[in-house]
Amino acid sequence: MSHSHHHPAPAEYGKAFALGVALNLIYVAVEAGYGFAIGSLALLSDAGHNLSDVVGLLLAWGGHTLASVAPSPRRTYGWRGASVLAALGNALLLLAAIGAIAWEAVHRLAEPAEIVGLPVVVVASIGVVINTVTALLFWSGRQHDLNVRGAFLHMAADAGVSVGVVLAGLGIYATGWTWIDPATSLVIAAVIFFSTWSLLLASVNLAIQGVPEGIDPTEVHDYLASLDGVAAVHDLHIWAMSTSETALTAHLVRPTLTDEDEFLHRTADALHDRFGIEHTTLQIERGTGSCHLNDPGRV
Repeated sequence: MSHSHHHPAPAEYGKAFALGVALNLIYVAVEAGYGFAIGSLALLSDAGHNLSDVVGLLLAWGGHTLASVAPSPRRTYGWRGASVLAALGNALLLLAAIGAIAWEAVHRLAEPAEIVGLPVVVVASIGVVINTVTALLFWSGRQHDLNVRGAFLHMAADAGVSVGVVLAGLGIYATGWTWIDPATSLVIAAVIFFSTWSLLLASVNLAIQGVPEGIDPTEVHDYLASLDGVAAVHDLHIWAMSTSETALTAHLVRPTLTDEDEFLHRTADALHDRFGIEHTTLQIERGTGSCHLNDPGRV
């Protein structure tokens, strides 16, 4: 049996999370203060929404930090799974925010609000800058770490909402058409929903230990079955230890036992290079007896 680890240096986003939380807390304070000063319910509501996004950032930050905790005898994978839970929590928070945006938009279509003033547009423009900068902090990791993608989508969604507020405010100021505001909000909510839905599906899949997206289990099976001397492959499992690390276990039937150590190390390296699997455990069987795990449907 071989047990192989490939531990690439994990991307460190601690400073990015800290900066993102700080920037958004400052913006929430400014937005709420200005909302109270001019009596703008729109600004106060958006400040509350942005505060929920700070919670989302803190949730992602917590998952990212816990994922780096060293394993222990009781938690042999450490707290890596916390990043999966954080990604799932962020997806649910985003869906709740989308629901709130859509609800408010429908309400405003039925009962149009007062024309958005230029001061609100100015404050929303500041939000565009801050949310865009924060989203860019997580740009590089959005494709490789589902938890980081959740943080990115939170801030990108907020930037989109702020852009909508700016455009709607300018449009209403120029035309007086109050329906522009809720209509823009509904379009933004729809765009965010499609991105969030993929995040939700991917995070639920990882939470139930499904094969991570981007890895075709059939291709992995066929690759293992094609290896020199391998007669059969069974008990193949591929799952995520965290939102950025994948593990694999498999039984390989190899009747002729030769160059086992070299074979196992070479296979683990190939699984890492071809499929991005960092943690590989392979058991070699000669096939002289039936493995009880070789029954169809048995885990």
